[in-house]
Amino acid sequence: MHEGDVLNERESRVLEAVVRLFVETAEPAGSNAVARRSGLGMSPASIRSTMSDLEARGYLYHAHTSGGRIPTDQAYRLYVNRLMRVRPVAAHHLEQIENEITPAGTAIEQVLRRAAQVLGVLTQELGVALAPTLDGLVLERVELVRPSSDRLVVVLTLQSGLVRTIFVEVPASVAPDAVEQVSRILNERLAGLTLREIRASLPDRLRGANQSQEGKELLNVFVAQGEDLFDLSPGDASVLLGSAQPLVGQPEFASNDRMRGLLSLTERRDLLRRAFEDHHRRGITITIGSENDDPRLAEFTLVTSPYRSGQLSGVVGVLGPTRMPYDKIIGLVEQTSRMVEGLMS
Repeated sequence: MHEGDVLNERESRVLEAVVRLFVETAEPAGSNAVARRSGLGMSPASIRSTMSDLEARGYLYHAHTSGGRIPTDQAYRLYVNRLMRVRPVAAHHLEQIENEITPAGTAIEQVLRRAAQVLGVLTQELGVALAPTLDGLVLERVELVRPSSDRLVVVLTLQSGLVRTIFVEVPASVAPDAVEQVSRILNERLAGLTLREIRASLPDRLRGANQSQEGKELLNVFVAQGEDLFDLSPGDASVLLGSAQPLVGQPEFASNDRMRGLLSLTERRDLLRRAFEDHHRRGITITIGSENDDPRLAEFTLVTSPYRSGQLSGVVGVLGPTRMPYDKIIGLVEQTSRMVEGLMS
């Protein structure tokens, strides 16, 4: 949609009616159907003329096998930005979301997985959640535990109470007092820094530490492996999906080729992670069809809302065909992100 490309009232009402009818029926909208079902008070001939004008301006296009018209990405964008009225979330849907994601003692990953699942059920799209990144969290304490002669358990206690445990192979000759020395040095020099800061400066911060030869040998293990030890980002595993079953029944995926494309997309966690990371620091975000950077998402819409608690942040949302009930989905996505944020606070 070009800046300044403003529709008059009649064009806006007809376009809104076409979008709503197509979203509801998945059938190209003809002028007779629009006149009959929209309550515009316009004749089919007048609606047909307006639809032709909208097609000429890039908001509608003809289906191959029908005289009806289908909204373009440009039409959906104008509908979302200027014509749509977001529906309040029904009380029973709010209760359903809360009951699904708030069982006591549940880890954040499980909360997000359940949030993606319930969003998929309520919207009939693919629910998606992106787990929080940990790079900005502050390291509070390092504890080294030696379960066997050649292994250490490194316990990292992070801001917000998160604890991560990592196994490290060490020389069997390292004595217990060397483990205590290195534990003290790591806490003195690394506690209070973010994981990102630690990875960027670990060799410099550990250089010149006073320790025994055995302690030096063990400290060198941390210098050599620091990039991995202090990188707790889940990578592609950060993408948590609900079931794809709600999408399977949609007309857009009736053909075998389209179904295979959908299943292939759900397996591309790297693609989904990059797409959703672009939405990380914004409010409610709607990316429609060709607005997606990756051409493999050109027939899909992403609706997302971020959650944040301190330095932890991520997004929840849905992915589906551009033909979706935006007015319903936006509220459901926003409310789900708020509930996730409330559980983390």
